[in-house]
Amino acid sequence: MIIRPGALGDLIVTTPVMDAIRREYGDHVLFDWVCKPGPGSIFANDPRVNRVFPLEHKRFPRRISSAKQRIVSASRKAPYDMVINFEIAKQLHDLMHGIHARRKLGAPFNFPAIRQRGVHIVESKIWPYASLVSEKHLAHPAPRLFGTPFEQLQVRYGLPRRYLVINASNSHAKKQKINYRAWPQAHWKRLIEALDPEISLVMISGPNEEKYFEQIRPFPPNTIDLTGKTPLTDLVGIIDGAVAVVTTDTGPGHLASAVNTPVFALIGPTPHLETGPYRGTDNEVHILSARLACAPCYHTPVMEACRDNICMKQILPEQVIGTVLSWLQEKRT
Repeated sequence: MIIRPGALGDLIVTTPVMDAIRREYGDHVLFDWVCKPGPGSIFANDPRVNRVFPLEHKRFPRRISSAKQRIVSASRKAPYDMVINFEIAKQLHDLMHGIHARRKLGAPFNFPAIRQRGVHIVESKIWPYASLVSEKHLAHPAPRLFGTPFEQLQVRYGLPRRYLVINASNSHAKKQKINYRAWPQAHWKRLIEALDPEISLVMISGPNEEKYFEQIRPFPPNTIDLTGKTPLTDLVGIIDGAVAVVTTDTGPGHLASAVNTPVFALIGPTPHLETGPYRGTDNEVHILSARLACAPCYHTPVMEACRDNICMKQILPEQVIGTVLSWLQEKRT
């Protein structure tokens, strides 16, 4: 069993645990996951995953959490060989103590070393299971996902054979404060209009992010609008079938990395070497940044004092347009 009830990106960067353990012990090994209900649906088509236990509220103690009680009850009927907890939060310690397993790794039984600056979270997240797997099978960890087959998606959404995915929004779009990871809507509109004559565009977003697109619409004629319309496994398949993805630092960037689709990530305040789309041995990650001296500043007093979000505003549309169009031209030759 793997425990990681976090946001979509948090879940994606922990998926290398499955391939590492299977390389060590064989492809017969299956995994149950404890996840938040929305992000957990990403495993619907994953042959490595046996079952997903939804856990919406990890802060509720086990004695009043029916979700935690179901997990413990299932483990009592069929004890696990191993349970691995990727969360450090104390709210899950009672669940770890209650689960029936031959071996338990992660908090509260062991904790990670102090995180190194410049080390990507994918690589730093091997700490809970490093003792289980030989060094050769720990090397080159990479997220991997399984989406809906592309042939089904072509019929369902009318997808062309060649298209570019645009993810203009992110999970913070619904919050009533500055969205520090957002690129201005006017910049997105300029980019979309410049790219539309060159290639078909597919617009995507998460659920309940519709308001963000009010200043970007209407979309050009060569655009398929799938904003808020795709289940997560369909979204994985759509990104898998794309020529590339243009996004800010949010979940679809990690999805692209996990299916080896080239990704152009517009990043300002966040430390892309640590939390951006993971650059492995088989994928392309292009970081587009204004390279300001004050960045990265995420979760620091510098960010809290910022009222203009200049690190995202100063990633100019012309910079992104030139980079993406040059790349598309190179791929045609």
